[in-house]
Amino acid sequence: MSKSAPQFLFDVGSPNAYLSHEAIPAIERRIGVRFEYVPILLGGIFKATNNKSPAETLAGVKNKREYHAVETERFVKRHGVKPYTWNPFFPVNTLNLMRAAVAAQIDGVFETYVDAAFHHMWDEPKKMDDPEVAAKALTASGLDAAKLFARAQDPEVKARLIENTQSAVERGAFGSPTFFVGKEMFFGKEQLREVEELVAGS
Repeated sequence: MSKSAPQFLFDVGSPNAYLSHEAIPAIERRIGVRFEYVPILLGGIFKATNNKSPAETLAGVKNKREYHAVETERFVKRHGVKPYTWNPFFPVNTLNLMRAAVAAQIDGVFETYVDAAFHHMWDEPKKMDDPEVAAKALTASGLDAAKLFARAQDPEVKARLIENTQSAVERGAFGSPTFFVGKEMFFGKEQLREVEELVAGS
């Protein structure tokens, strides 16, 4: 039985998706299977499921934010990744960035784009919903930002992002990062261990 490729539904506006992205390469080497990255719009998922970001859900709840920090520390240590730098411009509207991710898939520069977008959101954080800032950052990462942002306005690109997002909700997603192995869904970066075990055992 061949191992099925796990899917990673992501929005670059999620710091936990960034940490997952950092941890995935080592997992891919261990299980011998590449993850399939699926761009979704987290704002669209939140709207469709009446969900809110952790920044909102943790606000004002005693002990919850502190535990979230401990959990993140454990993840960073377990997977040997570096922690994210909090983006001072959060929340960043990622609509154009995620449309550009779909455009990058079409243009064959998807991996470079995803690395760059995550880097400028959570490694060297910038106000990535400012078109000039985003264009300059992505260009510095070796991408044709003008071309990508122009293609991001194509009806086909917009439709694909909407389709990815709606499909994610229909399959049970309510946030990012979400992973699928076949029909099995896993939510949150901590579930990467479960994903790895399931794929390794298939």
